[in-house]
Amino acid sequence: MIQNSNFLTALQLQEQYQNSRTQISVQEKVNEEGLSFRDILKTKESEKEPLRFSKHASIRLEQRGICLTDKQMERLHDGTRQAGEKGIRDSLVIVDELAFIVNVPKNTVITALDSTETDSNVFTNIDGAVIM
Repeated sequence: MIQNSNFLTALQLQEQYQNSRTQISVQEKVNEEGLSFRDILKTKESEKEPLRFSKHASIRLEQRGICLTDKQMERLHDGTRQAGEKGIRDSLVIVDELAFIVNVPKNTVITALDSTETDSNVFTNIDGAVIM
């Protein structure tokens, strides 16, 4: 019996080989459409999670007569995504003449203002801003 710890047992060698083959096959495996696991993962990560509006934000939008176009919604979502990429938790996102306070981790608009209501131009409880 060999007591030297520098040698691998047959079982350890087999496990090492199987683990290395699994890592390679996961990275290089291609599905029926010709997409690798890595491609699918990137696609899923880039898919947009719908932006939610808190009850307060919904009421403010209605009270202030703010109707967002599809383009504005897309820009608001992109601004929220950009804020998240920079590590911002609570962001001011400005789209055209509209200002939104967004909780980035929850992907939720907290409140909304239009240009007539931003007279003081002071925003509190945010840690970043994105101008779209």
